[in-house]
Amino acid sequence: MLDFLGLRDTYSEQDLESALLREIESFLLELGTGFAFVERQKRITLDGDDYYLDLLFYHRRLRRLVVIELKIGDFKPADVGQMELYLRWLDRYERQKGEERPIGLILCAGKKRETVEVLELEPRGIHVAEYLTELPTRELLEQRLHEAVIRTRHRLEQLELQKVDEAPAKLSKARKKKAGR
Repeated sequence: MLDFLGLRDTYSEQDLESALLREIESFLLELGTGFAFVERQKRITLDGDDYYLDLLFYHRRLRRLVVIELKIGDFKPADVGQMELYLRWLDRYERQKGEERPIGLILCAGKKRETVEVLELEPRGIHVAEYLTELPTRELLEQRLHEAVIRTRHRLEQLELQKVDEAPAKLSKARKKKAGR
């Protein structure tokens, strides 16, 4: 979106990170369930040099740390080296017993499919994703809002049906408990 608004040169990766953190709840929901926020700008030191991971999460079901590196521009192969450094450091110094190896997500304004494929990142635990740099059309936004309303109604209906299904069992339990006194 920064490029769309003509602000790419005005704002930094830190500005992007701050904007994402203000919206942390919706961002976590976009990632999926099971994510827990661990740290922002996690400092790691190697040979006297400091490096900073943008965002560090823990995924409960996967039982592993997840690094998210934010890039204002398009994905570059050099981003992989940076992510590998972070993942190896976390694996060596932060991974606890029972946890899987950390994985990383490079979140950037754009990526070239063939470049990402040739790098074969998946076996190394690295993934690349794009964020929106332009607003979706009004029609697409209306469609997604309509779909969200339908999903919400469906969930509410399911909850109501579940309550109706559970009510006789609760009533029966209550009667048995009362009769047992």
